[in-house]
Amino acid sequence: MRLGDAPESGNVEYDSGRGGGGMGGMGGGLFGLLFQIVASRFGIVGVIVLALGYCAMTSMGGLGGGGGGTASTAPNGKGIAVDPAIDKSARQVLGSTEQVWGDVFKASGATYTPTTLHFYSNAGQSGCGTAQSAMGPFYCPTDKKIYLDAAFFDELTRRFQAPGDFAQAYVIAHEVGHHVQDLQGTLDRSGAAQASASTAGGNAIQVGVELQADCYAGVWAKRSGLLEAGDAEEGMKAAEAIGDDQLTQGRVSPDNFTHGTSAQRMQALRTGLQSGDPAECKYTG
Repeated sequence: MRLGDAPESGNVEYDSGRGGGGMGGMGGGLFGLLFQIVASRFGIVGVIVLALGYCAMTSMGGLGGGGGGTASTAPNGKGIAVDPAIDKSARQVLGSTEQVWGDVFKASGATYTPTTLHFYSNAGQSGCGTAQSAMGPFYCPTDKKIYLDAAFFDELTRRFQAPGDFAQAYVIAHEVGHHVQDLQGTLDRSGAAQASASTAGGNAIQVGVELQADCYAGVWAKRSGLLEAGDAEEGMKAAEAIGDDQLTQGRVSPDNFTHGTSAQRMQALRTGLQSGDPAECKYTG
């Protein structure tokens, strides 16, 4: 990606480094109570992962509480330390999403309110409850923040063979896509629909939410002007690696899918990348 000297967002914060415990601070509203139990085929966290909010990578099994070692407690005691290269690129990607979605919202007569990216290490507190590395990155509608374990990108490269700066940017852009959905009211509507749906029906609604966020990530990438040759392929590889059909343990059961198959996720990202038009990112939940 052509990040170069691209502007950095100031909407990034770092966990205190104290970690989190229990399930306190679950947050009010429907989304603070939405839990997805997702099977993991990797055996790092057993067979289930508890996820809060809207997650791009929940079904990946996350970091399994171990982590790749890119984060540690900062010497000044004010918070965790994040690998400088990851910190800078994350700030630049987030800054680019703010520019792109700011322009999109302005064109429709609305105002875009940016989200905040919150780095933590192993465990921390979110407005939706305890954030743990095993969850993978997620967006919490209660406090409007994205939560990302600082060691996650190591895991994305090592365990899921999805390296590259655009693969990392896709993760952030997907979660920003959930924030856009939140601002648009899509998360409220989908949550209300899930509350009265069957388990299979609720999962289908969630798949629609996740695929639209994938598409929105592609829209950002197309409009950002940051892509270089090979970046789109990196994104497709990451989308393929995190499809429900790739991550399901044992017999594949589409009724239990919550994020979409590899083919669906790749197609959603491709739609955004090719069109650059958020209107093409249809919510099908």
